[in-house]
Formats: sequence, C-alpha cells, structure tokens
Amino acid sequence: MIPLEWMPPLMFAGLVVFLIIGFPVAFSLAAVGLFFGMISMAQGFFTLDFLQAIPGRIFGSILANDLLLAIPFFTLMGAILEKCGLAEDMLESMGQLFGPMKGGLGYSVIIVGFILGAITGTVAAQVIAMAMITMPVMMRYNYNIRYATGVLAASGTITQLVPPSLVLVVLADQLGRSVGDMYLGAWGPSLLQIAIFAIYTWFLTIIRPQDLPPVPRTLTGRPLLIKCMWGIIPAAVLIFLVLGTIMLGLATPTEAGALGTVGAIILSVLRNTKMSRVDQIAYTVGLVATGLCILFSFTVGMKTLPFRLSFSALFASVIWLCWRAWQDKPLHDLIVASMRATMRITSMVAFIVVGATCFSIVFAGVDGNLWVEHGLTSLPGGVWGFLIAVNLLVFFLAFFLDFFEIAFIIVPMLAPVAQKILTPVVGADAALIWFGVMLCVNMQTSFMHPPFGFALFYLRSVIPKSIKTSDIYWGAVPWVGLQLIMVAIVIFMPITVTFFLDKPHGIDPNTVRIEVAPPPEEDDLPPPSFGPPR
Repeated sequence: MIPLEWMPPLMFAGLVVFLIIGFPVAFSLAAVGLFFGMISMAQGFFTLDFLQAIPGRIFGSILANDLLLAIPFFTLMGAILEKCGLAEDMLESMGQLFGPMKGGLGYSVIIVGFILGAITGTVAAQVIAMAMITMPVMMRYNYNIRYATGVLAASGTITQLVPPSLVLVVLADQLGRSVGDMYLGAWGPSLLQIAIFAIYTWFLTIIRPQDLPPVPRTLTGRPLLIKCMWGIIPAAVLIFLVLGTIMLGLATPTEAGALGTVGAIILSVLRNTKMSRVDQIAYTVGLVATGLCILFSFTVGMKTLPFRLSFSALFASVIWLCWRAWQDKPLHDLIVASMRATMRITSMVAFIVVGATCFSIVFAGVDGNLWVEHGLTSLPGGVWGFLIAVNLLVFFLAFFLDFFEIAFIIVPMLAPVAQKILTPVVGADAALIWFGVMLCVNMQTSFMHPPFGFALFYLRSVIPKSIKTSDIYWGAVPWVGLQLIMVAIVIFMPITVTFFLDKPHGIDPNTVRIEVAPPPEEDDLPPPSFGPPR
C-alpha cells in the first residue's frame, strides 16, 4: 500500500517523466491525473464520486468561462496585424523621429515594441515584423549585431507584460482576480521595463558610441508629420478599442478583444486594399457616425433616437468594410490563415486546461495542496524566501514549459499559499495581483532563454544567415539580465504594482451593520377604509 503522503511527489515525478519523454503536455496531465486517480480509489483515498468533479469543472467552469474567450480574439487580432503593415508604418515613423540620435534605432524598436504590445499581445508578430524591417537598416549603418538582435528580441517579448497581454488574462482567470486590476498592476512594471531598456541603450551610447551610430533623417517638415501621424493614429485607435474600453468600463476583456479584431480587419482594408468610391463613402460615413455617437452620448444620451441612428450608420459601415475584406482575395486568404492559427492555439489551450483539471482535482484529492503549502511555508526567509524560491522555480520551468502550461499547472497550486503569505505585506486585495504580475514579469524571460527562447527562434528565422546563432544567444544575455533586474524590483518594491490599484477601503464587511426601523405598532396604523374607490 502506498502512503497518502507519497502520492503528491509521485504525481509530480510521473508528470516529469512524461515531459522528458516528449509526450504532449495536455495528454500527460490527463494521463497522470487519471492514472493516480485509479490508484487512489484502489487505495481508498477517495471514491469514484470524487472524480465527478472533473466533468463538472470542465463543463461548468472552463467551457462556460467567458473570460477565456478573450484568448481567440486577441490571437486573431495579432495574427491579422502581423501582415497588415502597422508595424512597418510605426517603425518607419519612429525611425525618422529618433534616427538622428545615437542609438536612435534602438529607441525606436523599444517604443514600437511597447506600443505594439498594447495592441496585439503576441510575441511572434512583433519580433518577426520588427526584425524584417529594422535589422537590414541596423546592419547597413553598422550597429553592433549582438545589440541589434538583443533589442529586437527583448522589445518583442515585453508584449507579455504590457496590457492587454494574454498572460495577464490567463493569470487573472487562474488567480480569481479581475482582468482590469491585473492590467492596472502591470502598468508600473511595464513602464519601468521600457525605462530600463532605454537607460541601457543610452549607457551603451556613452561607453561604445560606435556600436549605436545615428541614422540620417530622410523626411522633414510636413512629410515627416504626415508619416508620423499615419503610423501613430491607427495605433492610438486600436489601443482605445482594446484598452480604453476596458479601463473605462465600456467592455469586458472578451468584448474588447472582439472590438480589436474588427478594428484590425478594417485597418487591413484601409492599408492593403484599393478602395472603390463606395468603400470611401462607407469609410467616411463610419467616421462621421463615430463622431456623432461620441457627441450624442455626452449630450442627449445613448437611449435617444439620434444616437441609435448614428450607431446604426456606424454598424452598417463596419459591416461593409468587413465584407470588403472578405471579398479581397489576399485579405481573404490572410483572414482564413489567421483563423486557422487561432483555432490551433485555442484548441491547444483548451486541451491543456482539461488535462490540468484532471491533474489538479486528483492532486487535491491526495492532499497535494497541503503538501505544497507545507513545503513553501517552511522555506527560510519568510515572505522573501518564498518569493525568491517561487521565481527561481518559474524561471527554470520556463526553459521547458510554455506560459500557458505554467499558468494552468503551477499557478493554481501556488495561489492559496501566495494569498496566505503575501496578505500581511500588501493586503488581501492586492496580494494575488502582486503575485500574478510578478510571475508575468518572470515569464517574459521564457522567450529569451538561450538556447530555448522562442523569440530567438523567431529572430533566427527572418534575419540573414550571415549572422551567427551564437551572436543571437550572446546578444540576448544582457537583456535577460535586465528582465531579471525587473523581477527583483517587483519582488522587493511591491509599490510598483500596487501604485495604480484602487486603495483598500479598510472596512471589515463583518462589522457592517444596517439599521432597520422597527415596524409601527398596531395602534399607530391608520384605520382601514372600506369605502368605494375614488
């Protein structure tokens, strides 16, 4: 007979064996969970009734979870924007603005990476687009190859931290916190990360100015202004559709993802399609209707006839432009390819969630949560020892596991312990927000680890073969170090996360009393009236 206390470590060991063999993670989780579930029933640790929680949670908490619908929407939006040319316009405009400065192309890549991260939330699209545009220019003006590859990969991976990151959406779901609070908590670290990257670039221009030379500007005056506006305005509109609607409370993350997807389709029509006169009229009507909707919403209200007519005109314009995208053969093929990529990623996430459910329920049935809590709370160093140990664990797991797998396997086990340990430091409301953003900053590095980082693979696939793979790996090392510095800042300075969060009200709901007036006495009631109604 296997003792109960042996079951949790045996389950972990079995999962590690499956992963070393190379079996898919989703099916490894389900197989290990069901196998040890059978053993546990045979040993009498729980009955078959306990396993009924697996289908109940799958159909009741996972497939019915509206928040997870944000994953396909954001993925589809990123896949469309990857080919629509937004990154090209932004990089060219920023290159014109910052090019004459030493390290100007580096600053441009960092800023564009941050802005694209606030739109797409996907690493592959950013790294590939920025590398294909900026790398030839950097090579032409003799930028240091290791710096160039490092800044391109690092600026692409920051999208994992900048809202509306998919990592933040998944972590909010797994930690049981609102996506809006997770986004607010991530703004501080994301802005600090950009500042650290920019300071590092500035430092290199001081000690090695020949490695980051200035680039001459080819546009001035009105043409430069038009170029910058063409690159900035579409990005600002998409950022409002995705982030502005969430922050203003106008849309949920799922609805904001749908808005962003429609905006990406319309942007691809405007940029890549030869518009007919009817298309131009539809676009103009849409712009005018948008302005009227904003005006009427602040003046006469949204339930009035003028607002409804304006909104109907806007809706008709959007429908026409989306239909125009479907009719255009190149855009049609792009949208179909994007939908297929979205379907693959969404299916992968769904299977991982189902497998993780099988594993986590059985793990809880054999007191695995208590085993994890005991192991983490007994670490030396208290809160800081716990945070350092957890971040080291996630850092090394990220060598082998995708962030989806870490979020669905590891985070649910750590969340109850984190809530208990971190509450005395930042309060119960902010504890898991701080913990989630911290893990998100850490999981940035999973795309930069030599030799397993996916950002480095994406970079290798599009840059010239004359650049050595060793230069890509060595170029990534200092940027991984900068990301780890950011992890340390978030650990030891929780104010970087909690600064933008709503301050706790400090009221214990258990002490709230609602005073209710006693009912009137019968003598005080007026006499009943039996007369005819008036």
